[in-house]
Amino acid sequence: MSKTLRLYPLPTRDPISGEELIVTRLESPVSGIMLEGAFSLGWLAKLSAEQVAFVGLFLKHRGNLQKLAPELGVSYNTARNRLEEIAAALGASGEPEKPDRLSILKQLRDGELSFDEALNSITK
Repeated sequence: MSKTLRLYPLPTRDPISGEELIVTRLESPVSGIMLEGAFSLGWLAKLSAEQVAFVGLFLKHRGNLQKLAPELGVSYNTARNRLEEIAAALGASGEPEKPDRLSILKQLRDGELSFDEALNSITK
């Protein structure tokens, strides 16, 4: 009989210093193989556990914030702000490129943006 492991969200930062963590051991619960060493978390180490979860949902929804926002229980603008915070944590520089008016109107037509969100995007 196999035992069920309780898996926790991946911590990416040291709770004391706030610095990046490294992985020193990987183990397969199926085969029992273990790898030991010093493994980087790569770009994941730059994000909080909540941001990693957001990225997972963002990919699940194929980058569609309009579909992601309701699952998170937040507005489209809040979801967009969270994405901007993640981009900044990963080293994105400057302000995000402003979508052109035609792109915004296509998103409005396709139901990806509400009228108010489209208007807000155009008038920024």
